[in-house]
Amino acid sequence: MRVQSIRDFAAAVRGRRKDLRMSQAELAARAGVSRKWVYEFEAGKPNAELGLILRVMDALDLQLELNLDEHARTAVPGHTM
Repeated sequence: MRVQSIRDFAAAVRGRRKDLRMSQAELAARAGVSRKWVYEFEAGKPNAELGLILRVMDALDLQLELNLDEHARTAVPGHTM
């Protein structure tokens, strides 16, 4: 899935949680965060801490992969491959 915003990220996490038939409280307990934090993150909280997001992803067996956009390589002055 291509994620371009925190809302996209939150939607992916929420979708995975629901696919696993896991409640927000269950996810919170597995990830070591509060249920309120899960609720706020899934609602698109713009300043969610990356470390906590990674813990939630781990609890859902999700991975984060970063790729350089092919167009970005030529857009950065002085960048060579």
